[in-house]
Parts: sequence; structure tokens; C-alpha cells
Amino acid sequence: MKIRNLVLISLLASSLTAGKTALAFLPNVEIVTLMCALYGYSFGLSGVAASVIFVGIEILIWGVGPWIISYLIYFPILTLLFMLLNKKGVKNRFVLAAIAVGMTVLFGLLTSLVDIGLFSGHFENFGQRFIIYYLRGIPFYITQIICNAVLFPLLFPLLSEFLFKQKKKLFGKA
Repeated sequence: MKIRNLVLISLLASSLTAGKTALAFLPNVEIVTLMCALYGYSFGLSGVAASVIFVGIEILIWGVGPWIISYLIYFPILTLLFMLLNKKGVKNRFVLAAIAVGMTVLFGLLTSLVDIGLFSGHFENFGQRFIIYYLRGIPFYITQIICNAVLFPLLFPLLSEFLFKQKKKLFGKA
């Protein structure tokens, strides 16, 4: 792997941590989904690697918890999905926003499943406990969904264009 690519992955991963940290004072207002999508769309597998490293950095900062499983599943898959969307030529901002919002909804479901299924200690009344747990989190999920529904159509086209230009400067290809 070339040094430029290693530096790129490091910059992408650290910017994910910086973006998350910058908005930490606002409950569930997040930019990491947008950034992972952008990095996958613009930088392909380097973006996916950055999303995995981001989770590792989060573990170093916050310690080990059940959220690790959700993060290790969600962020690399999201990044990979947007890499594939670019390869398929999907450019419509509203289609990309709809996919991001759908993935955000899935993140809420995934975190609830992981928390209830893996860390509750038992599987009795799983469906009831899952519904209660998920419903308790809806205000937080709605905040995340609104964030991505607003940010994606506004920022994704501009930022992806910017990142493709930077990629061309750095690697000589778009």
C-alpha cells in the first residue's frame, strides 16, 4: 500500500473522530453517517478502512461497550454501500439521501437488537423487550434521521465533488 493511501486513510479516520467529537454536545446530532458515506463514495475501500479505524479509535477513547458491535457492522457496511452506489453511477442527491435515511433507521434497529439480544442476559420475551427498548429510543433516532434527511441533499453533492477533486490532485485520478 502506498504511503499516500495510508496517510489518506489516517486523515479520513481522524476526521471521523473529529466530526463526532465536535458535535458531541448535541444529543444524537451526528455527521459520521454523512462522512462515512462521502468517504466510501469518493475513496472506495480506503473509506471503508477509515470507518473501521474510526471504530478502533472510538474504543480507545470510550472503552469497550455493546455499541462496538453496532458500530463495527453499521459504519463499514454504510461506507461499502456508498462505494458501490458510486460504482453503479448513482448520483441523484435525493436517492442518496433516501438511502442514508434508510440506513439511519436500520442503525436504530441494529443498536436495539444488539443491546437487547446480546447484552440482556436472556432471550425470554425478546420481542416485547425489543419493542419497549426501541420505542424508548425513538426521539434519538428521529434526531439522527432528520439530521441525515437535511444534511445529505444539501451537503453530499458539494462535498463529494470537492473530495473527487482532492482525490484527483492526490492520486491523479477521479
